[in-house]
Amino acid sequence: MIKLVVDDKIPYLKGVLEPIANVVFLPGSKITRDDLMDADALFTRTRTKCNAALLECTNVKFIATATIGYDHIDTNFCDSKGIKWTNAPGCNSSSVQQYIASALLFLCKKHNFKLEHRSLGVVGVGNVGKKVVKLAEAMGLKVLLNDPPRARMEGSCGFVISDTIIKECDIITFHVPLNKEGDDMTKYLADGHFFTMLRPDTIIINTSRGPVVNNDVLKLALKEKRIAGAILDVWEHEPDIDIELMNLLDIATPHIAGYSFDGKANGTAMSVQALSKFFNLGLDNWYPSGIEKPQNLLLNIDCKGKLKEEVLYEIFSSSYNIEADDKRLRASVANFEKQRGDYPLRRELDAYTVNLLNDDHNFKTILSNLINK
Repeated sequence: MIKLVVDDKIPYLKGVLEPIANVVFLPGSKITRDDLMDADALFTRTRTKCNAALLECTNVKFIATATIGYDHIDTNFCDSKGIKWTNAPGCNSSSVQQYIASALLFLCKKHNFKLEHRSLGVVGVGNVGKKVVKLAEAMGLKVLLNDPPRARMEGSCGFVISDTIIKECDIITFHVPLNKEGDDMTKYLADGHFFTMLRPDTIIINTSRGPVVNNDVLKLALKEKRIAGAILDVWEHEPDIDIELMNLLDIATPHIAGYSFDGKANGTAMSVQALSKFFNLGLDNWYPSGIEKPQNLLLNIDCKGKLKEEVLYEIFSSSYNIEADDKRLRASVANFEKQRGDYPLRRELDAYTVNLLNDDHNFKTILSNLINK
């Protein structure tokens, strides 16, 4: 029987692997080398740094992170030691799409603009970025795409260079992995030069990785009113975030854009399936059952006399209230990690039935495009 050490905040695992493995649940940030000496596998999230200091001379043969990102895994070290590692690409892409929808609609309300009058620059068009593009186009925004690796592989048609995004887009949203070196380095992709080129009416959104946007430069740009606003879900130096910066933001949340229960279930399932295939455990098609449901799965939305932005805001805020996440963080910054670990129930929009009343402007078609995955 294999031994498995698991981050205790990975959901839906209790009771699943115990019949076929010795399972030890521990806080992700507290997992030590001693805990792994006789472990065969490790299930992580982003708070466990899987490097030589943690893994050297242990028995670990397999690491699964139930997240899209894997910059917390020293992949070169793992590869050199023959440790198989896997992530969960795309697991929470629809959750981030939901977050961006709520963010855009909040910005419409706060800054008093219409979606079709704005352009969105999507930097990074992978699993998440593609969902954001589909969302934005369904909402009526003009969308520009920037993804140098894809442009090199597929040709430049359909993509623009970063300077074009900077000059032409009202809102710029980042959906890139954190690459600290190389031709496609994304650390400080939004650096001092980036911010000096932005128009003063630009709004920045970052839900990718904290160091993609230089937080000190962003803070200065906001203080000097060189940009119109910003939304951050990810931060440099998490969980010790910059409170002064937080107080300048339109929306500030504790790295939860991908934290829908649907996305969490996907990430757990992908990790279990990968573990099963590696150790031949017979769970290659496992998926969690009984994902929690909200009390009210029927959303009755009256469209009469309302603008598109007002209707969409009401729909999305009924399924996910981004302002509530913002309010919780501002009220208790010291509990950044606790807010992540104890994140309240959130389901994606397709878990609900949306009943549109007095739909004189065909909001139903727009909505079907938004929730058709």
